Amino acid sequence: QVQLEESGGGLVQAGDSLKLSCAGADGSYSMGWFRQAAGKEREFVASISRNGVGIRYLDSVQDRFTISRDHAKNIAFLQMSSLKPEDTAIYYCAADTSPTAWIRKEYEYWGQGTQVTVSS
Repeated sequence: QVQLEESGGGLVQAGDSLKLSCAGADGSYSMGWFRQAAGKEREFVASISRNGVGIRYLDSVQDRFTISRDHAKNIAFLQMSSLKPEDTAIYYCAADTSPTAWIRKEYEYWGQGTQVTVSS
């Protein structure tokens, strides 16, 4: 079992950047980021394979967000740029030992989430 801890959320203005971190999972886990806005269902944002080569994005963040990972520190990142008010949500990181989790977007382990608020 792995415990995940997100950090880096906050209140920013439209057009600003934020970098989220997720600590706890080593390279044996596929990683993903999801978000849930108030009153909406949780949606997939980005995923990265165990070796960091395979990456997927939600279409609406494809050109603005970058997922990465540091295997030495067991941290996954979500660099968010050109933030928009519609990016406002609680962001969750997730991990799974399946090598295809980053494709199927199905994860067993979840963090508690970090709030990202983008003002207009």
